[in-house]
Amino acid sequence: MRKKNFSVKSTTRSERVFLKAEENSNKPLRDKCGIFGIYGKGVDVARISFFGLYSLQHRGQEGAGITVTDGKNLKSVKGLGLVSSVFNEEKINSLKGFAAIAHTRYSTTGGNKLCNVQPVVLNMKNEEFALAHNGNIINAMDLAKNLPPDIKLTSTSDTEIMGWVIKNSTGKNWEEKILSSFKKFQGAFSMITLTKNKLIAFRDTYGFRPLVIGKLNDAYIVCSETCALDTVGAKFIREIAPGEIIAIDEKGIQVVGKVKSTKKSFCLFEYVYLARPDSIFNKQLVHQVRQRSGEILAHESPVGADMVVAVPDSGTSAAIGYSKASGIPYGEVLIKNRYIGRTFIQPEQHIREMGVKLKFNPLREIVKGKRIIIVDDSIVRGTTMKKIVKMLKNCGAKKIHIRVCSPPVTDPCYFGIDTPDKKQLIASHMSVKEIKKFIDADSLAYLSLEGLKKASRVKSNRLCTSCFDGKYPMSVKGGFRKDVFETIS
Repeated sequence: MRKKNFSVKSTTRSERVFLKAEENSNKPLRDKCGIFGIYGKGVDVARISFFGLYSLQHRGQEGAGITVTDGKNLKSVKGLGLVSSVFNEEKINSLKGFAAIAHTRYSTTGGNKLCNVQPVVLNMKNEEFALAHNGNIINAMDLAKNLPPDIKLTSTSDTEIMGWVIKNSTGKNWEEKILSSFKKFQGAFSMITLTKNKLIAFRDTYGFRPLVIGKLNDAYIVCSETCALDTVGAKFIREIAPGEIIAIDEKGIQVVGKVKSTKKSFCLFEYVYLARPDSIFNKQLVHQVRQRSGEILAHESPVGADMVVAVPDSGTSAAIGYSKASGIPYGEVLIKNRYIGRTFIQPEQHIREMGVKLKFNPLREIVKGKRIIIVDDSIVRGTTMKKIVKMLKNCGAKKIHIRVCSPPVTDPCYFGIDTPDKKQLIASHMSVKEIKKFIDADSLAYLSLEGLKKASRVKSNRLCTSCFDGKYPMSVKGGFRKDVFETIS
């Protein structure tokens, strides 16, 4: 058993809940997917898709796939692991065509299985249809129960269910079927689909997850983040609007439908953690949003210290902002091993017991005798931050002040972020004062929700803040859980 830092008798009930969940404590909040699509004749679409996925690796590191069309057939290469381990020259060269869609994913609760690696390809008589999805469909189980009895699902993915619902909806072509099925789906979906002759992309009416359009010479690209466009040398055109359906074929790009959006709800947590800092959403560079959040937090919760440091990498931009606004020098004390967590080889027991040291190594000589402000993007379960504080105090830090550049995460996400159950979210059961005691910090402060909204420069009524305030933009009663779905599939 892993040694605890204090006896069970001395802990509160809430503290024991999180100690019990310690085995999962190094798992941050994660987006479930990154998607990429390209249409361009005379272009090596598979190779470009590979590099597009490579730049979206932060959105999913446990499975990847590319599906291409040559006008006659769809062909796929999929596998478990990082993009660079799934594909090689031989596999890329085997994918010949003029259009492709690609996907990189995290496994959801229930395990990482090859059958769930996307793109999902529906094989039907005389036609094929492939889908790459970022999001989560809340009513997927109800939709599955209403499918024709002759349909046999091959995965535990809500994406496959969406595909069959679209296929069985009214319409003389795929665009019309997508349009007529739109309101059947409850939840989040940024989706790129592929037929033998065209690429179709669409986004739910709330606009939870991002989806952008770019152009590379005569080829068009659709993907999750603008950083992927930059990587392949494409020019950003615009974001796909919530409720919009576009098609790309030999005639170019056209809007084929628009479902009215009554309430826009872009995920505020994309700015906090999920997206790469060099991406742009709603005309805002993510790095600048994070830097502003640090500046606002410095004004909301000042404290005297010798240096400001970040929990790399998602806390770096905010820490720079905090340093700038407070006048306290910025420095590095935590050196990150960026490859930990990206391997399927389990550490030997005594190495595993080192916990956070697998991921971060402190600069002992710089820490000693210093009052340090640690800036991080969020605290989920609290156990990782607890280990960081202990590690730095063992290195001789005089004071450790924690500043978090988001409000407390109190509620699970049903719209495409792989959040733990509510009982594992430390802020849902503890006050800030109790969390401070649990992580053994000298002080703890979070950015206010209003402060984070201000940093985003997006209108408050166009943001989803449900993980911070429990106010979901739609009913999530009986929200879809893939681990439950797996037991009934």
